[in-house]
Amino acid sequence: MKTINPKNKIVIATGGTGGHVFPAVSLAEHLTNNYDVMVTTDQRGLIYLNKLLKKFKIKTINSSTIFKKNPLKIFYSLFLILFSTCKSFVFLKNFKPKIVIGMGGYSSFPVCVSALILKIPVIIYENNLLIGKANKYLLPLVDKIFLSTPETKGIKPKYENKIFISGNFIRQEIENYRHNIDYRDKKLKIVIMGGSQAAKIFGEVLPRIFVECKKVGIHLSIVQQCLDSQKEYLTNFYNTQKIDNEVFTFRSDITQIFKNTSFVITRGGASAQAELINCNIPYIVVPLKNSTDDHQFENASYYKKKGCNFLVIEEEIETKLLDLIKMIDKDKTKLYEIVQNQKKLFNQNVLKNADNQINMIINK
Repeated sequence: MKTINPKNKIVIATGGTGGHVFPAVSLAEHLTNNYDVMVTTDQRGLIYLNKLLKKFKIKTINSSTIFKKNPLKIFYSLFLILFSTCKSFVFLKNFKPKIVIGMGGYSSFPVCVSALILKIPVIIYENNLLIGKANKYLLPLVDKIFLSTPETKGIKPKYENKIFISGNFIRQEIENYRHNIDYRDKKLKIVIMGGSQAAKIFGEVLPRIFVECKKVGIHLSIVQQCLDSQKEYLTNFYNTQKIDNEVFTFRSDITQIFKNTSFVITRGGASAQAELINCNIPYIVVPLKNSTDDHQFENASYYKKKGCNFLVIEEEIETKLLDLIKMIDKDKTKLYEIVQNQKKLFNQNVLKNADNQINMIINK
């Protein structure tokens, strides 16, 4: 049985979308071997953490972003941030962690600010190719920033001494999974991932494209993540069109879905792409066009340049996706080429190396 020093407490601050939550899950699962770990999150993140971290201590601290157009909403957001910061201050003062790790996004901001006020060391993590606003504001004050890649934009040269290239924090089940594709299979098994919030447009547009695929003789099997409100409609639609299908809203056993997959269609979140690349699964990425600072396009373009994905912008999904699927069906070696490029980006010892950095800061 492991022995944990009760003085070695760590708080991981996360919340919001899966892009922040899933790396927090992987880090928490790793650190719990040596530390007493508490995870803070907002209500959105809590939905996923309750399913993925069932045995962990979780503290709910809601926050908000001030980047809104309505003045009344801005005022309310400022009030909520102040309230969340006070709540975080009291929590941290009582819990007494040795270090706080912020996973990016506005949900982690009040916890990190409170830690800085209490002079608790803070590490922030950024897995996007463009540093997020919350992390950008915190960077001058924190001890360290963990980056998934040295090519992250938006960090001033004077803060380079705070950078540690950690790589992407990947969940254990994803890290252990390696994908195999039978390129002789005549049927394309396509998995549609909408991100942690699902993608409304995928449920509206993609089914029509798959019908066109069927009309030109492409054999399809569809596994699609969707919104709760879309599930019944999509199931009935695919059944009526006699297209093999499985429609779901959320599944924690994601590797079971990946088995025998030809390729995935996904949004441009950093975590989603990192997990697919780690698993060696080819994918078509359709970045969310309204993402903050267009960071999803930045993420997607970065991996596109390395030959790890097929990129289709949202405005062209109805005109270009069908041709792309036709091309893949005609020449499945294109998928093999993607996989070979992905293998070059595999990160080793990511969590172990991050753990060493955390330990150094705790003991300095």
